[in-house]
Amino acid sequence: MKFTDGLWQLRPGVTALYAAEAYDIDTGADAITVTAPTTVITRRGDTLNRPVLTLRLSSPLENVIRVRIDHHRGGGEQRGFDLPGDGPAKADGTTLTSGALSATVTPGAPWNLAFHADDRPLTTSGHKSIGYFQLAADAQTDPGPVGKPRTGPSAHLAQQLSLGVGEVVYGLGERFGPLAKNGQTVDIWNADGGTSSEQAYKNVPFYLTNRGYGVFVNHPGHVSYEVGSEVVQRVQFSVEDESLEYFVIYGPTPKQIIERYTALTGRPARLPAWSYGLWLSTSFTTDYDERTVTSFIDGMAERDLPLSVFHFDCFWMREFNWCDFAWDPRVFPDPEGMLARLHAKGLRVCVWINPYIGQRSPLFAEAAERGYLLRRPDGGVWQWDMWQAGMGLVDFSNPDATRWFQSKLRGLLDQGVDAFKTDFGERIPLDVVYHDGSAPERMHNLYTQLYNEAVFEVLEERRGRGEAVLFARSATAGGQRLPVHWGGDSGSSYESMAESLRGGLSLAFSGFSFWSHDIGGFEGTPDPGVFKRWVAFGLMSSHSRLHGSSSYRVPWAFDEEAVEVTRLFTKLKLRLMPYLYQAGVEAHESGTPVMRPMAMEFPGDRTVAHLDAQYMLGPDLLVAPVFTPDGTVEFYLPDGTWTNYLTGERVEGGRWRTERHGFTSMPIYVREGAVLPVGARDDRPDYAYLDGLTLRVYPGPDGETTLTVTDPATGTPARFTVTRSGGEVSVTSTAPSGWRHEPA
Repeated sequence: MKFTDGLWQLRPGVTALYAAEAYDIDTGADAITVTAPTTVITRRGDTLNRPVLTLRLSSPLENVIRVRIDHHRGGGEQRGFDLPGDGPAKADGTTLTSGALSATVTPGAPWNLAFHADDRPLTTSGHKSIGYFQLAADAQTDPGPVGKPRTGPSAHLAQQLSLGVGEVVYGLGERFGPLAKNGQTVDIWNADGGTSSEQAYKNVPFYLTNRGYGVFVNHPGHVSYEVGSEVVQRVQFSVEDESLEYFVIYGPTPKQIIERYTALTGRPARLPAWSYGLWLSTSFTTDYDERTVTSFIDGMAERDLPLSVFHFDCFWMREFNWCDFAWDPRVFPDPEGMLARLHAKGLRVCVWINPYIGQRSPLFAEAAERGYLLRRPDGGVWQWDMWQAGMGLVDFSNPDATRWFQSKLRGLLDQGVDAFKTDFGERIPLDVVYHDGSAPERMHNLYTQLYNEAVFEVLEERRGRGEAVLFARSATAGGQRLPVHWGGDSGSSYESMAESLRGGLSLAFSGFSFWSHDIGGFEGTPDPGVFKRWVAFGLMSSHSRLHGSSSYRVPWAFDEEAVEVTRLFTKLKLRLMPYLYQAGVEAHESGTPVMRPMAMEFPGDRTVAHLDAQYMLGPDLLVAPVFTPDGTVEFYLPDGTWTNYLTGERVEGGRWRTERHGFTSMPIYVREGAVLPVGARDDRPDYAYLDGLTLRVYPGPDGETTLTVTDPATGTPARFTVTRSGGEVSVTSTAPSGWRHEPA
C-alpha cells in the first residue's frame, strides 16, 4: 500500500507517525528492546500525548534476527505461522549478534537500525523507515487486493529496508510477471486469478536479494509490498495491524538463505519416486467414464508412452455434489474394481477434491448440523453459488471438522486412491466466524495451509512417510512442507507457457522445492506446436502432468509427432531418475529446490540476475524451453565448458547462444565437471537405480567430485567419489557393484 505522495507529502486522508529516535535501549543477555517515540524527545513535555513504538530484537535460529515492532500490545497474540521461539543470540550494548549476522541500533536521533554480516552492510532501517499510518475512511490510497476492500478507517504498521545500487529482489510467492520484483507492488493475498494476472495462488511474505540476505514477514494475512516502487531506494512492507514482526535471514548465498528460511518455516516432505513419472488426467469438463479412462491408458501403453499416475478430475463425483467424496455411479459403478484394475496396470491413482461442500451433497446437512462449516456473524452457514450451488466451506480451525473431513478421505484411500489433487483454497471469505475465534483476515491465506495439512496428514498416516503426495494449487509460507504444487490455470499459448515458468521460478525463490504445471495449458486447446514444446518443458520439470479444461491432453489427439515427442522426453526423464530423485532428497534435507532459477545457482554472475526463461534442473542440467513457433531459442550459458546432453556437442560458456530446435529437441546442457547418474530403465520412475547405473563423467578440472545416489525402495544412499587426474578418471563407491562409469 502506498501512503505517500512523492518524497515530501502524504496522500489525502493519511496521517503518519515515524520512529524518530532510539530513546532508550534495554540490553538483555540475548535480546534488545528499544523505545522509539514518534518525535525527538527534547524535554519532559514531549513524552505526553505522544505514541511510542517498541522494537525488540531477538533470534530464533543462528544467522536469523527477529524484529518485533509494537504500537499497542493489548490485543494479544493472534494466529500466525508455526515458527520456533527465541534461540541463541548475544546482545552487547546496542548490537545483537546471531552467528555471522548482527543488528545495531544507533542511540538517539535520527532513527537507524543497521544489519550487517561478515563485516559488510546488508540493509538498513533509517530515517522515516518505520511508520504507523492512520487512514481516514476516504483516504486516497490503494484500494487493496481483490476480495479485501478497504471499507473504513484503518491503522497500518510499515517497515522500509534499504536497497543498494544493483540490488535485485526475488520471491514473494508464485508470481507470473518478471522474476525480479524491483519496481513492483505486490499484495500477499491468495486469489484465483489465473497465470495471466497480478494475482497469485501461492502468496509468501518472504523475499531475498542478491546482497546475501532474505526478509520474512511473520503475518499470515494481507501483507502489502512496495518493492522500490513507492520509495525507489527501499522495500516497504506493511500490515493492517498494531504489531509487525519480521526476520532478517543471512546467507550469504541464495541457497543458504533458502536453507535457513526453510529451517524456520519447514522443509518439504520426501516424495516417492513414482510421483516423478508422467501423470495423465481426464481433464476438467470433458466426458469420461471407465471405458474412456481405459482407452487412454491402453492407448499410452500401445504407443510405448510410460505412464505413472492417472488423475480423475472433478466429475468423478456427481455434478452439484462436490464434494461428497462418492464416485458417480452412472459412470463409475464399480470404483473398487476399477481402481484395482488400474493398479494391476502398474498405475497410481489421484482424485480431485476441494474444501467446499455443495448444498446438494448429502454431506452438507451433516456438516452444517455439526458446526463443521464456516458461519456468518449472524450464526447462519456461509454459502454462495460461485463454484457449486449453495456451497459451504469446511472450517479447519475446528478439530472435529478436520477429523470429519479426513474420515471421508480415508474411505477413498481404502478403495485404492493413492494421492489427492487439493484444488482451490484461495477464495476464502472475510464475513465469517471461525470455530477457534481466528481473525478472518489472518485466516484468508492461512486457510490453505490447514486444508493441505489435513489431507497430507491422512496420506502419511495411511501410506507412510515418503509416500504422501498432494497436487496442490494454493499455498502460503510453510506450504512447501506439503508437496507437490502446480501452477494453476494457464492459457494454451507460448506466452502462457513462459509465464508459468516465471511463476515456478518465483516460487522456488520463495522456498518451494517441487513444482508442476498443466502441460499444454489449461484453458482452451493448444495447437500441436505449443503442445509439443510444452511436453518437452513439462517433462524437464520436477513433476509432469498432462491436463486441460475442455479438451483431452492425450498426445495422439494432436498428431503423431506429439506421440514421438512425449515418448522421447518421458523416457529421457525416467533415465534421469537417479539424478532427479537425488535432487528431491537434497530438497527434503536442505530446502534447495529441484528447479532452480539461474540467479540461485550462479549468484556471482550478474548476467543471470534477470533471467526467467531458463533454469537449472538440479545442480548440473541447464534447461531452456522453446517458446517460439519456429523453434528459435536464445539463452545464456555461464562460464565453463558445457555439453549438450542430447548431441554431445561441447561449447564454451560466458556468452549467449541462439539455437533453432525441432520438436524432438531443446537446449539441455550439462555443467562442466558434472558426474551425471543415469539409470538403466526408461519404463517407470521407481526402479532399483544402482542396478545398471551409469555415471557419465563430463569434462572438468582435476580433483575429486562426490555424489550420492539413493535407492528409492530402501532409502539407502550409495556414495561415489570420482577422481580426475591428468585426463584419467577413477571411481570409488560404497556400492560394490551394479554400476559403471564412462566419459561423456
